[in-house]
Amino acid sequence: METATTDIFERLRNGQSVPFSDPQYSNIGQACNDTKKLLLRLNGTADPNEIRSLLSQITGSGIDDTTTVFTPLHINYGRHTKIGKNVFINFDCVFLDLGGITIEDNVLIAPKVSLLSEGHPVTPGTRATLTTGHIHIKKNAWVGAGATIMQGVTVGENAIVAAGAVVSKDVPDNVIVGGIPAKIIKEID
Repeated sequence: METATTDIFERLRNGQSVPFSDPQYSNIGQACNDTKKLLLRLNGTADPNEIRSLLSQITGSGIDDTTTVFTPLHINYGRHTKIGKNVFINFDCVFLDLGGITIEDNVLIAPKVSLLSEGHPVTPGTRATLTTGHIHIKKNAWVGAGATIMQGVTVGENAIVAAGAVVSKDVPDNVIVGGIPAKIIKEID
């Protein structure tokens, strides 16, 4: 088994399920606590440059000057989140990113959006396991207020996710989806 030799974060980023009994599982809690320390600072400032700088530390990659983040922002890990150029992230968003989150250029994310790349199995006997799936939001997408994007979902280019939608399946390019579960409402010309 790869457990002893492969880093738990690498396994989660690659979509492998990890039981709570995994010998490296406590590493997740420590990493999340380290991220919380930076989030306290990030959510305590109104300076856009300081917000980008702290978010760069959290993600381990540069946040472009064209990207705007309104705080508060909540991220559990951070190192598996990649944010493109000219992105707008509004107030009170939640990113659970152990499975990976990619936000491409020119994406708009409204208030209270949740990007949840993590979950648990349905079967009660295996529920004490962390499952992951990469979330990918492609160029020019717009995710409406209060929407939830579930693990493993890709939101296509130019797509719109309506406010309050719960997206559990991939969204094609150039469509509007809405509802619970989200379904295609309309194509965008």
